[in-house]
Amino acid sequence: MPEIGGMVRLLAVILCLSSPGLAVPIPALAEDGHQLWLRYQPLQVPRQQLLRQQLTSITAPDTPSPIILNAVMELQRGLQGLLAAEIPVSDEPGKHTVLIGTPASSTTIRQLALPLDSLGNEGFLLRRITAAGHDVVVIAAAHDAGVLYGVFELLRLIESGRDLESLDMTDQPRIGIRVLNHWDNLDRSVERGYAGQSLWDWWRLPDIIDARYREYARANASIGINGTVLNNVNAAPEILTSRYLRKTSALADEFRAWGLRVYLAVRFSAPADVGGLDTADPLDPEVREWWRAKTAEIYRLIPDFGGFLVKANSEGQPGPQNYGRSHADGANMLAEALAPHGGIVMWRAFVYDQDNPDDRVKQAFSEFKPLDGQFADNVLVQVKNGPLDFQPREPFHPLFGAMPRTPLMMEFQITQEYLGFSTHLVYLGELWEEVLRTDTHANGAGSTVASVIDGSLHGQPRTGIAGVANTGTDRNWSGSIFGQANWYAFGRLAWNPQLGAADIAAEWLKMTFSREPAFIEGASGIMMRSRQAAVDYMTPLGLAHLMGTGHHYGPAPWVDNLSRPDWNPFYYHRADREGIGIDRTASGSNAVGQYAPAVEALFSERKTIPDQYLLWFHRVDWDERLDNGKTLWEELVARYEQGVATVQWMQRQWRTLESFVDAERFNAISRKLAVQLDEAIWWRNACLAYFAERAGRALPDGVAPPPETLDYYRSLEFPYAPGNG
Repeated sequence: MPEIGGMVRLLAVILCLSSPGLAVPIPALAEDGHQLWLRYQPLQVPRQQLLRQQLTSITAPDTPSPIILNAVMELQRGLQGLLAAEIPVSDEPGKHTVLIGTPASSTTIRQLALPLDSLGNEGFLLRRITAAGHDVVVIAAAHDAGVLYGVFELLRLIESGRDLESLDMTDQPRIGIRVLNHWDNLDRSVERGYAGQSLWDWWRLPDIIDARYREYARANASIGINGTVLNNVNAAPEILTSRYLRKTSALADEFRAWGLRVYLAVRFSAPADVGGLDTADPLDPEVREWWRAKTAEIYRLIPDFGGFLVKANSEGQPGPQNYGRSHADGANMLAEALAPHGGIVMWRAFVYDQDNPDDRVKQAFSEFKPLDGQFADNVLVQVKNGPLDFQPREPFHPLFGAMPRTPLMMEFQITQEYLGFSTHLVYLGELWEEVLRTDTHANGAGSTVASVIDGSLHGQPRTGIAGVANTGTDRNWSGSIFGQANWYAFGRLAWNPQLGAADIAAEWLKMTFSREPAFIEGASGIMMRSRQAAVDYMTPLGLAHLMGTGHHYGPAPWVDNLSRPDWNPFYYHRADREGIGIDRTASGSNAVGQYAPAVEALFSERKTIPDQYLLWFHRVDWDERLDNGKTLWEELVARYEQGVATVQWMQRQWRTLESFVDAERFNAISRKLAVQLDEAIWWRNACLAYFAERAGRALPDGVAPPPETLDYYRSLEFPYAPGNG
């Protein structure tokens, strides 16, 4: 196929010209963050010169698929940007070439007989070898997606300063299903979205295809994300109508060549809502047939459709319990329809019932633990990282490790619903690492949450992880530059949950801003302290859900008049003159009893529980002395003070890094940090005013009193806060 080099170059030019923000080496007029971590800025001259000698051309496969064509073009784009040199594409291996492909697509790769069979569908091999007398770098995989991921890994290694002389590595994802959950509505509003409208222009689809669809898919491929749930878990039933399925098919067509499959969130009552039936009972034969026919219709349009995500019997959403059936009954009905096509069901375990008087954090465990082993093979139960709701900090969900016969799929929240929206700089990689490395003790010591979701603890062959997306139509995709780091970190941890948050932060900073060590050290320090800062100025010492009700913006610990007890922030702290916190030990709600015995013992005892979970599991007198000698009241005040002080430090630290960052992005981040400091002070003042009144105590000596009265803080309202969808 002698024309392959020219064809690849032509396609690269066409793609660059048709996708603003992707073009290389044409620079953007300003650094507005649109290019994410895929900027491919030139390396320093000495390293450029070395790599130009080692990587002079790209040898493309004989019969490239669309995925491999994208891989070849990405490699050319990346190398030309990093090396500031023309990197030609040919179909014959030459000296110092990069040889790319699979045994099926490349005769040369096939002849090398590389050990690729153990790498699965998405793994890859990177190796420097001698082939036909030529020194070459090989990017090889058993399947096309692995080649694409291998290209991005090689470019990441080059940007990280890796020496290619001794390059010899293989890698493959530890988790099979790695998806973004978009809480996007059909009118383009985004529930808990803080970056503009939904990326999906449903009104204009399928006829008009926005260039950002391809950019989005490319960005996900670069960090190993292989699936996307397009719509809100509070699903509109119309998403399953033929009209919207054609629109979904158009998106799937754009994503496919980047290894990205589409999934849909579905409303359980769809057979009645849009199907003309008078019931959605999962055991009703007509209902089951309706789902089988609808699923077959989807696969005729989208042969690689991934499956369904379901929120059922939660927050008013319909589900199988409406008909006296179990979650397993509902999930298995959908699994039956999807199984012949290879699809899966992701059934969310985020359930709580206003008529259930039990502690809200216990309800998911109580409903799902008895169903262990009753779900079909193609069902994954999707569990939030904690038992409440994406708080700045909460203990790991007790279901992890408690359902050994059911694959549990982690659900993280990338969008910062409870963490200052897109205004606050809060690096979530540190939060997720904390959760993933926590020991559940389900099978003794070493039974980490990561080992549950990657299938290794209980031998689960089907594994998954989901992140609630933070993307939107803002030019910088996520509403803030540092919000991109959370998208990036989710993808990297989804690929390998054993990676370190600090290493991921440094990696992202090098590709997004500067490779200078002084910048990496300073900026990563900000990132790694940012999450604890948010915990301290929002919900220290195990407090939770103190945010404004509904919109979850700002402090409102005083709210106690809503119809549902568990929608009130007061429900989660119960502060009065005697003390604060909830007794979840055996003498209280016994939520601690849902954990393995070793964890239960750790959390039950006042002498052993970490301070970070203290008020989550224990009710504590204001005057009780902690291990550091302070009373609880003194320590609570100190934590709020420390949160504000850390944000002040973050501001100062960022100012020292100005010389490393372009003016536009530096100033944009500076403005956000100024808002974050104002809001951290607001959190500190409002919470201290309220808790001082509840406790009947004065602030410790040297602590400045809030400048406004408690009535003032209580009077603040935000009816148009973003993200309510």
